Amino acid sequence: PLDALLVAGPVGRISYEEAQGLDYRPAELGERFGPLFATYWFRGAATVPAGWAGRRVDLVWDSASEATLWLEGQPVQGLNRHHPDAPLAAAAVPGRQLTFDVELACNGMFGKQDAAFELRRAELAAFDPDAWRLYFDFETLRALEAADGVEPSLAGQLRAGLEQFCDDGDAGVLARLYEHVNGSHAHEVSAIGHAHIDTAWLWPLAESYRKAVRTFTTQLRYLDEYPDYRFACSQAVQYAWIEERDPLLWERLRSKVSEGRFVPVGGSWVEPDCNLPSGEALLRHFLYGQRFFESRFGRRCTDFWSPDAFGYNGQLPQLLQQVGISRFLTQKLSWNRFNRPEHHTFTWQGVDGSEVLGHFPPADTYSSDATVPELLKTVREYKDHDRSGRSLLVFGYGDGGGGPTRAMLETLRRAADLQGVPRTHMTTSDEFFSGLEEESGERPVVVGELYFEYHRGVYTTQARTKRLNRRCEQALHDAEFISCLRGGEYPRAELDRLWKGLLLNQFHDILPGSSIRQVHEESERDLGAVLAGAEALCGAGETPLNTIGWPRREVATDPSGQLRFVEAPPYAAGTIVQPEGHVSIRQNSLVLENEHLRAELSPEGTLVGLVDKASGRDALAAPGNRLELYDDDPVQFDAWDIDPAHLRTRRDVAPASSHEVVTESPLRVELAFDRAHGIRQVVRLDAGSRRLEFRTTVDWRERKTLLKVCFPLAVRAPTATYEMPFGYAERPTHYSTSWDRARYEVPGHRFADLSEHGFGVALLTDSKYGYSCFGNELRISLLRSPVSPDPEADQGAHEFAYAILPHVGGWREAGVLAEAHRFNAPLRWIGRASVSQAQSLASVDDANLVLDTIKRAEDSDALVLRLYEAHGARGTARLRVTAPFSSARLANGLEDAGDALETKDGEILIQYRPHQLLTVKVA
Repeated sequence: PLDALLVAGPVGRISYEEAQGLDYRPAELGERFGPLFATYWFRGAATVPAGWAGRRVDLVWDSASEATLWLEGQPVQGLNRHHPDAPLAAAAVPGRQLTFDVELACNGMFGKQDAAFELRRAELAAFDPDAWRLYFDFETLRALEAADGVEPSLAGQLRAGLEQFCDDGDAGVLARLYEHVNGSHAHEVSAIGHAHIDTAWLWPLAESYRKAVRTFTTQLRYLDEYPDYRFACSQAVQYAWIEERDPLLWERLRSKVSEGRFVPVGGSWVEPDCNLPSGEALLRHFLYGQRFFESRFGRRCTDFWSPDAFGYNGQLPQLLQQVGISRFLTQKLSWNRFNRPEHHTFTWQGVDGSEVLGHFPPADTYSSDATVPELLKTVREYKDHDRSGRSLLVFGYGDGGGGPTRAMLETLRRAADLQGVPRTHMTTSDEFFSGLEEESGERPVVVGELYFEYHRGVYTTQARTKRLNRRCEQALHDAEFISCLRGGEYPRAELDRLWKGLLLNQFHDILPGSSIRQVHEESERDLGAVLAGAEALCGAGETPLNTIGWPRREVATDPSGQLRFVEAPPYAAGTIVQPEGHVSIRQNSLVLENEHLRAELSPEGTLVGLVDKASGRDALAAPGNRLELYDDDPVQFDAWDIDPAHLRTRRDVAPASSHEVVTESPLRVELAFDRAHGIRQVVRLDAGSRRLEFRTTVDWRERKTLLKVCFPLAVRAPTATYEMPFGYAERPTHYSTSWDRARYEVPGHRFADLSEHGFGVALLTDSKYGYSCFGNELRISLLRSPVSPDPEADQGAHEFAYAILPHVGGWREAGVLAEAHRFNAPLRWIGRASVSQAQSLASVDDANLVLDTIKRAEDSDALVLRLYEAHGARGTARLRVTAPFSSARLANGLEDAGDALETKDGEILIQYRPHQLLTVKVA
């Protein structure tokens, strides 16, 4: 027993130094602590008994929660149900008093309180190395003998030897059993320790830092104890937290990284969602992540470590190649509901043809417990034995579980070459993937997006978080361009800070909407601050400015609130001009009309007709803007899932109770409808506009209900097209196969389009990411209302807009992507001093090539221009930059300079291929 144990609290997440000034009182076994997420600090003291001389002495601790052991003012190990003991002295001195502190966090490993946070055990224990060794010697063999599928003669030998040991206690019997090793051929399992730490989920960001401390200190101890052990950790932000807040722990970590045993993986700032961020934002995850790892550890990561994200867009292989990554690991697709992945090792080919080596660990988990049954499952489930002789085992408890345990390491040590289990060795991810690359033979090739047949609700849940994300991405884009246009000192440090704030909130349980209430309250607060910071960099004034790569002629609202008609080249200031047409409304028939469109609405708020004047065609096959409600009660994973059963529960929102004209001018007409569920829609048509807009506010108070809007289109096509990061994805509009049926809800960005030869219709959104299309009915998912893990998810006020855009020809020829960008990036009004010229800072002469981003280089004042081919075409474009320059070179996504580009008459010639991502550095 301890001599004394004192406790202080509850308090917040305070430092060790602050904890020393608390008022402590005696603590009692059986005492309970709380509430959830509170912190308590303990001080303990114990005297080493006389009989323990020279032995290792441990603290044995059980508080039904996560905790951290502190010795001499430093965190040294995490304590939880998987790691209940921690050494206090390697060689005890009898009579010596040992002192320690414990920081107790009142949360279980998965945030919520499963049981009372109760002090169940707190005492010293002497470690018995002989008993420890004997236990694992016996237990590993016993587990193998008992496992299903072990060859009968081997099982018999094991059983006989184990019985003999139990009879006479001769440990030499066990040693002889370990002499049975694999033959010349055996499947090789590369085992790497891991502790997947969700950067936020069922706990706030502040607790994730403490989870990282608890996990890293534990694993650093084990790296000292087990020379062959390797531990992999992704997410640069978690390393950055340690560097900023705990210099001594940081130096211990760096030392193990330099030894090649604490292994940075992934190359990204966090493990982001891979469907919802923009292409530029995804690239920035790797720009910041790889630069961090290179600057701190002298190396870049070669593998994208993303075991838990909810699907992967088809541009990722090219993006990874652009940042020096040629390997890819995930596990989540093993959760697919209808069609399991056909391979564990494969070549993943992006839409442009870029390739990375992909691997799904066949144990179907990124937190294996490294038992004999898990090793046998790895071999049994592996789907590529005909092409490959190796697979990866990722083992250790995650999310505050502290990572691997000593028991796991002891089992793997004994299973290294034991007959009956695969040949197993602990390795780094680089060593594993290098082994795969050396294997001969052809690998299966998987092309395009890796669609996750599960968790489709994450495209819609927590709509305010998603809207702020879209606005932050656009505001940071604009701030970088305006800072280049304005000249002077580039605000690199502030942009760096703002970008990291955005990227942190694109973690795969924050942006998708699958975290607790506190996480999303903090995310909305933090994204609001990012948005405010970016807007401050943009500034304000009286001059209209076009911040996108397409020209525009459109109605805009100036700073005084007046409507103006503005014409502007790409990335340039605009001028106020006279419109060539006007817009009108026939109130008796609710018809809105300009030179391009004639839209007829019903008093109920539906769109009963939308004629494209250029073709004379009505875009609709039946009334559109049909607001629909669905039962949304998934079997499990409430915030994550939209189950297919919801399709059978459709019902219409009640018709509008009233309507009124709220704006009537030659430049803009707006007609407002008030509907049930707190919905108010303002239908807008501007002079010269090719799109009809629906600007919507909602006071949403439903529970377990999904709100969609449907447009039945006078178009027939086997596929619909959706914008994705740096490109587009085509998906079926039918349920012909199980793969088609699985795509009843899909992700998209600013537009979704259904086109037949000669005509089509696009829907544009300003903040929505969930779409569906069956037959000719194209839908946007607008709002959900799950109750777990956030019982208040999506309750309250919402604001969003969508638009319908009929067009002649296909979506490419009609410029749908350009119109979607215009819809998402209103003209800005900035000070005249910011605009030194009325021509484009940069522009490209080819409609297939999008000039997406203009920024300064990370390490110089060179201008960086990011472009991508948007239509699946090939050609040569001319890039014009009005600022003086002497050289132009291609670069990769990390801005490493590559080949020089040809210039002619002040223009840069760029050859491009379908779906290519291009970075140009101009100096």
